[in-house]
Amino acid sequence: MTKALTFPAHARATLALGLPLIGSHLAQMALHVVDTVMLGWYGVTELAAVVIGSSSFFVVFILGSGFAQAVMPMVAASLGEGDEAQVRRDTRMGLWLSAGFGIATYPLFWHSGAVLTALGQRPEVAGLAQDFLRVAGLGMVPALLVMALKSYLAALNRTQVVLWVTLGAVVVNAAVNWFLIFGNGGAPELGVVGAAIASLSVQVLTFAELALYAGRLPELRRFNLWQRFWRADWQALGRVFRLGWPIGVTGLAESGMFQASALMMGWIGTVELAAHGIAMQVASLAFMVHLGLSNAVTVRTGFADGAGDGPGLRTGALAGVALSLGFGLAMVVLFLAAPVAILSVFLDMTKPEAAQIVAFGTVLLALAALFQITDAMQVMALGMLRGVRDTRVPMLLAAFSYWGVGIPSSYGLAFVLGLGGVGLWLGLVIGLAVAASSLMWRFWSRR
Repeated sequence: MTKALTFPAHARATLALGLPLIGSHLAQMALHVVDTVMLGWYGVTELAAVVIGSSSFFVVFILGSGFAQAVMPMVAASLGEGDEAQVRRDTRMGLWLSAGFGIATYPLFWHSGAVLTALGQRPEVAGLAQDFLRVAGLGMVPALLVMALKSYLAALNRTQVVLWVTLGAVVVNAAVNWFLIFGNGGAPELGVVGAAIASLSVQVLTFAELALYAGRLPELRRFNLWQRFWRADWQALGRVFRLGWPIGVTGLAESGMFQASALMMGWIGTVELAAHGIAMQVASLAFMVHLGLSNAVTVRTGFADGAGDGPGLRTGALAGVALSLGFGLAMVVLFLAAPVAILSVFLDMTKPEAAQIVAFGTVLLALAALFQITDAMQVMALGMLRGVRDTRVPMLLAAFSYWGVGIPSSYGLAFVLGLGGVGLWLGLVIGLAVAASSLMWRFWSRR
C-alpha cells in the first residue's frame, strides 16, 4: 500500500484481502446452521436448549472478542510503522486478554441453568442448556484465541488460511455431531452434550492449526510469536485493553438490538416471528460480505495510518465503501425482485402457514433492502475507525444509535403507532441509519 496506488488498485487489493474473510464468515455461519439442523432432527426440546445455549455463548463471546479484534488494527499499524517487535507484543497481549476473559466467564456457563430459569425459560430447556454450556463453555478460551489469531493473520495478509481452516471446521463439526448426537458408528448417544463436545473439539482443533501455522510458517517466524509467550508486557496489555473493550461493547450493543427485535416480534405473533427469523437470516448472509470488506478496510487503513500515508488511507477507505455500497445495491435489487424465491428456500410450501409467512416475509425483505445500505455503511465506518484505532467515541455513537434511537423507534412504531412488524423493522432501519451517518461523520471529519 503506497501513495502511488490508484482507486482501482485499492479496490482490487481490498477485494483480494476481503474475499477469503467473507468466505470464512460465511463458513462460520454454516457451523451454527449445521448444529441447528442436526439438533432439529434429534428433538424439539434439545433444539430449543441448544438455540438458547448457543445464543448465550454468543453474547459472552461478542463481548470478549473486542480484545481479539483490537489485534487487527494494532498489528496493521505496527507493520506500517515497520515495528515488528510491536506486532509480537500486541498480539501476545491480545491472546492473554482473550484467554483471561474466557476463564473469568466460565462460571456463568456452569451456573447457567439457574440464570436461564430466572429469565423465564422452561426448566427442562434450561437444564439441557446448562448441560450444553458446561461443556461448550470450555470452548470460550480457544474460540477467543482463534479470533485473536485470525486478526493477527488477517493483518499480515494471510486470510486464505483463515478461510480453509474455517471450512475444515464445518466438516469436522458435522462429522462429530453425527457420531455423538445420535450415537452413530458405535459412539455413545449424547444429544446436546454431543453437540457441545463437537463445538469444543472444533475450537481446540482450529486453534491448534492456526497456532502451528503462525509459529512454523517460514515467512512468519521472524515475528517469534510464541517465543517467551508467558512473559508479561503490561504496556502492550494496557494498549490492547483500552482499544479492545469498546469494540466488545459495541458488538454487544448491536447484537443485543437484534435479539431485542426478535423478542418484540414474538409479542406480535408466531407467523410474524417466523418471517422475521427468515428475513433476518437472509440479511445476515448478505451482511457477512460487508463484514469481510470492513475487516479488510481495517487492515488497510491501519497500515496506511501507521505508515503516515494520509492520501492512501482516504482512497483506500473510499474504495472499501464503494465495494460495500455496490454489493448492497445488488442485494436491494435481489430482495425486491425475488422475495418469494428467497423465502421459499426456508419453508415447506405445502404447510398451511407457509403462505402467510411468505406474504409477511416479502414485506420484510423490502425493508431489508433499506437495511442493506444502512447496515453496510455503519459496519464499514466501524471498520475504518478501528483501522485508525478510534473505538471509544464510536462505541458511544453506536450504542446511542442502537439503543437510544433504534429500539425506542421500533417499539414506538410497532406498538404505540400500531404498525406491527413493519414498524419494528422501520425502527431498526432508523437506528442503523443514525449509526451509519454519525460514524461516517466521525471518520471523515477527522481525515
